[in-house]
Amino acid sequence: MRSRILSVAAAAAALVAVQPGLAVAAGDPSTTETFTVTSGALTLTVPASANLGSGAPGTVISAPIGPCTVTDDRALLSASWTVTAAETDFVNGTSTVPATDATYTVGVVTTTGTITVTPTNVTLSNTAQTVLSGTAGVGDNTATWDPTISVNVPASAVGGTYTGTLTQSVA
Repeated sequence: MRSRILSVAAAAAALVAVQPGLAVAAGDPSTTETFTVTSGALTLTVPASANLGSGAPGTVISAPIGPCTVTDDRALLSASWTVTAAETDFVNGTSTVPATDATYTVGVVTTTGTITVTPTNVTLSNTAQTVLSGTAGVGDNTATWDPTISVNVPASAVGGTYTGTLTQSVA
């Protein structure tokens, strides 16, 4: 009798080892459970305006424009995105300072979630150029930076307030 009890115990232990998890008796009801992980959008927020300061002809006017943030709520297994920047020429009445007299310096980038960012400092132009790339992202992530715009004011610049438009986008 003793060997029979040990055999039953050994068989039960072997069954538990083969099928881990909760033991379910025949006839016990079960419930299939599901859930959905929602996904959102890829967005970029930037300051509405920035004053770069003032300076004389032949100097450099430079200032950070304020925080820019990419928010990637797409919940992707393999996420990547690219931020581009383009600048219009700076205009004061009939006087113009070309966009190519300005530079965009990304500065320090702070991230949340899983994303690898690569900043690229550029000489601005009327054509969009990559200034920040995000790669190897998993799930939701963000990247925030405060770029500095520097304008080399030509020695021939006429006094007055110049206005240009920096357009940044993410895709």
